[in-house]
This record gives sequence, structure tokens and C-alpha cells, in this order.
Amino acid sequence: MNEEIKAVADRLIGLREIMDVSLEEAAEVCGISIEKYKEYETGEIDIPVGILQSMSKKYGIDLGTLISGQEPHMHSYCLTKKDKGLSVDRRKDYKYQALATGFQNRKADPFIVSITPEETKEIHFNSHPGHEFEYMIEGSMKVVVDGKELVLEEGDSLYFDATKLHGMQALNGKNAKFLAIII
Repeated sequence: MNEEIKAVADRLIGLREIMDVSLEEAAEVCGISIEKYKEYETGEIDIPVGILQSMSKKYGIDLGTLISGQEPHMHSYCLTKKDKGLSVDRRKDYKYQALATGFQNRKADPFIVSITPEETKEIHFNSHPGHEFEYMIEGSMKVVVDGKELVLEEGDSLYFDATKLHGMQALNGKNAKFLAIII
């Protein structure tokens, strides 16, 4: 079991217990079944960032705090130097770098996401409440949203309803990097 995933699951359980939130209510907030929510709390499987964002927004806790266990302190600005964002390597196929975890009360959560062709041969789908914006920085990737296949090249962007099943795949045998903003 990945210790980072287990730590995030433990923080999620702690949030739910402190806020006196039932499993049923938490699952409803996340827009998923109780069974799926229980799986996330075991720490055995990765918890999508969108699920964590749903809980953080509903119960007033910072998403970065759920992910890292550290509280944000900035309220005027948050500077993140190149390649210095909080590494969120919870999934084997996606490498996230959080870009604004130090800023309090964010309205959105930006990430630099890197994917490899080896790790995304098979597309893993997820969904979460809210919207998502993606801007291709380098490489190209296939994005599948609600069964529709789209190809993003450098400079292309995509905005979509994240409640729809979606997943990404690096193309042309090369790594892909994109900016993802979860709203």
C-alpha cells in the first residue's frame, strides 16, 4: 500500500469524523456510491483529486491540507517557482505538481500534470464534481470525456464537465505535460 495514499485517506477520515459527517453524506457530497467512498477511506486505492476537492470545498478545509497535511499561509499571493510545486505522486500513471497549495481559500486548484506513454497505455477513467480546464504544455495526448475522444497538441486547451468519465493518454511514444485546473 502506498503510504502517501494511506495518509491522505487518514486525513479524509479525520475530516469526516471531526465534522461529524456520515459515510452516506460524504459519498453524496462526492457524487459517488457509499461503497466507492468506503474504498477510498481504506487507503488501498488512490483518491482522485476531484473527490478531495469536493470534500474540501463542502467542509471548508484546504485541498492542499488534505493532500499534504500542511496548512496554507499565504493570502495575498503564492509564488511557485518552476518545478518546485508540491509533488503529488499518488497515482502511478499521473504525476501531479500542485501550484498553489500555499494560498488560503483558493477558488480553483492548478496542477502541472505529467503522463508517460508507458503508464497510460490503458486509459484509467475517473470523474469528480466540478469542472476541469487543461492546457497542453508539451507533447500530445488523447483525452476521452464522456466517450468522446479528443487530441490535444501543444498550445491546445480543453474545458469540460468533470462529472463525466474522463481519462488521458500520452501519444506518439512521448511524455506529455499539461496544466490542469480543477474548479
